[in-house]
Amino acid sequence: MWPDLIKKAKEGGLDAIETYVFWNAHEPLRRQYDFTGNLDLIRFIKTVQDQGLYAVLRIGPYVCAEWNYGGFPVWLHNMPGIEFRTANKVFMNEMQNFTSLIVDMMKKEKLFASQGGPIILAQIENEYGNVISSYGDAGKAYMNWCANMANSLDIGVPWIMCQQNDAPTSVINTCNGWYCDQFTPNNPNSPKMWTENWTGWFKNWGGKDPYRTAEDLAFSVARFFQLGGSFQNYYMYHGGTNFGRTSGGPYITTTYDYDAPLNEFGSLNQPKYGHLKQLHDVLHSIEKTLTYGNISSTDYGNSVSATIYSTNDQQTCFFGNANTTTDATVTYQGVKYNVPAWSVSILPTVNTQTSKMVKVSNKAENEPIALKWTWMPESVHETLVHGKGEALPATFLIKRWLMMLNYGPNFDEIRTGLPGPIEIIGEKGDESIMKDLSNHTWTYKVGLDGFNTKLFDNAHDKTTFKAPLGEEPVAVDLQGLGKGMAWVNGNSLGRYWPSYMEEDGCSAEPCDYRGSYDNSKCVTNCGQPTQRWPISGIKFASFGNVQGVCGAFQKGTCEAKNDVLSLLQNACVGKESCVVRASESSLGLTSCDSNTTKRLVVEAIC
Repeated sequence: MWPDLIKKAKEGGLDAIETYVFWNAHEPLRRQYDFTGNLDLIRFIKTVQDQGLYAVLRIGPYVCAEWNYGGFPVWLHNMPGIEFRTANKVFMNEMQNFTSLIVDMMKKEKLFASQGGPIILAQIENEYGNVISSYGDAGKAYMNWCANMANSLDIGVPWIMCQQNDAPTSVINTCNGWYCDQFTPNNPNSPKMWTENWTGWFKNWGGKDPYRTAEDLAFSVARFFQLGGSFQNYYMYHGGTNFGRTSGGPYITTTYDYDAPLNEFGSLNQPKYGHLKQLHDVLHSIEKTLTYGNISSTDYGNSVSATIYSTNDQQTCFFGNANTTTDATVTYQGVKYNVPAWSVSILPTVNTQTSKMVKVSNKAENEPIALKWTWMPESVHETLVHGKGEALPATFLIKRWLMMLNYGPNFDEIRTGLPGPIEIIGEKGDESIMKDLSNHTWTYKVGLDGFNTKLFDNAHDKTTFKAPLGEEPVAVDLQGLGKGMAWVNGNSLGRYWPSYMEEDGCSAEPCDYRGSYDNSKCVTNCGQPTQRWPISGIKFASFGNVQGVCGAFQKGTCEAKNDVLSLLQNACVGKESCVVRASESSLGLTSCDSNTTKRLVVEAIC
């Protein structure tokens, strides 16, 4: 899927692709490396280059990313005397070995920009500033060592450290977060850079489905560039899937959709993808002015401001309104401009109000954006698999899902399992009986019961299905099962747990994009399995010679006489899938002549 995803990213207005490098995937056993198949890092970077884009290589090698063990290989934990992410010689030697390996591979293929390649930045460590205080002086020594070690590799492009406000000035410190417009680098000669603009949030088993509105995300980007930003990256632009056992803990789902502009299946997540594309087009049109222009600012009070970028041949204005409730009117050069609450308006030239980055007019939008939209331009096939599942209520009390933690100070020393105390409480009539099991010997059985019961045997708990024609993504729905792991043709898809549902906490009211966002603000999917996408509405439905493309469909000159929209709403809303026959017998006679090709077109909101 790499070429298609990168192509869509470029068409969406991106200039560069960021990627982590996962140490545990590339060195699963000490000094035994794997760069084959989906782990072919060089091929990935060259694919980015072939599309005419730049690359940012976030080597880490600690990555977090809700990835198992934060990207560290498990064998690292078992090395005598090792301590992770601190001034520890054993750890630093292994980290330097892997970092040097990656750099040497890129140099050999001439992939750094200094060699004519696409890699314009490289990252060492990752968000260490969030935990450095827990390591004391050893943490500061380690941070300085990281910078010195990285610079000694002489790659010819800058090294960055994200979330590291006290980073040595030999590297560029950058910002991660929902908003970075107020961020200032610790070196006045460094550019203002944003390595992670969180487009949504990850999901936990049994958790709600967080989403971030397109308006708020676009506002954060426009605000960042209004206030002097030079580089901004989306985390994630495409989240994808945590295949196998790659998802970290606690309880990170197999899906890593992240409400990104490209959804888990690589399809356009509208209106977010299109909304950002409009913003990117405007920013590209003024990039020369943003890069070389002189800057002047005016504060109008009440969180309203204007920023002017001027060159000899062009002047660009940003009008920002960070007030969460009140619209503003800004008068500039005798002209009044309306600036809605929580928005940025951009005037590429002073005399024309070309683009308002929040509440962009769109022919496909006849109502305010309220729910997360998941349009599927491609036909993503869903295969239902039903079978036996594990009963949860009794067993969940005495075991934990053994994902390895991925974040926090000294996370490698935190044991998995139940922290205790362990108590069983029962009732006998009106009397409560409590049994404390904390002092009992607890062990975790190595292996899976499936090996003893021969679940791998073709005759037991296996099913087959015919793969749809073509090379489009295929979604496997495991609603008929309880909890476990799934394989297709010997390839591990990852964990499933559809029986663990979020009960409450979702609001029936549309989520207001205005005001600071966090992952608890806008949520859906309460009372539903964690990794399913029920249909919450039908945006458009017509049977006839429909015109346009997804996101901008229009009824044609002939269509069914019946109310197709109401029919689809009744048949599909609230369900994970629905089937409607595309025929006149099902949808009603049309006024189309016999030479007209008729089709049923539906846009569903998930």
